[in-house]
Amino acid sequence: MSQEIWINLPVKDVERSTAFFNEIGFHAVSVGNERSKLVIGQTTILLFPDAAFEKFTGSTIADTSHSAEVIFSIGANSREEVDAFIQKVEFAGGNIFGKPGEVDGWMYGAGFADLDGHRWNLLYIDESKMPKR
Repeated sequence: MSQEIWINLPVKDVERSTAFFNEIGFHAVSVGNERSKLVIGQTTILLFPDAAFEKFTGSTIADTSHSAEVIFSIGANSREEVDAFIQKVEFAGGNIFGKPGEVDGWMYGAGFADLDGHRWNLLYIDESKMPKR
């Protein structure tokens, strides 16, 4: 079995979402008429219009203004990278729901929602401070 995973994400406006993700530093490109592709590390995320997503999933889209369907976690290389990235997100119109901060003395992260309310977090882990088992 292939080890690749493609994440399909519904968006209200593919063009606007593509611009948002490019503005925050991801590489997003249009694929065909009505979808875009983001590649983050080895993960591919495809952006589909809401109607197309509902058609091939056979269900309605979660209302992200009232609930979260998933959170995408992305590793960062430093605290400074977390801070700079979150500034880009805020400038691009994303919603910061978790301001940058330390957790448990060895993690530093922040959380944001994209233009469609999908939740993401960026996390720097200082392995030298991680609890030992």
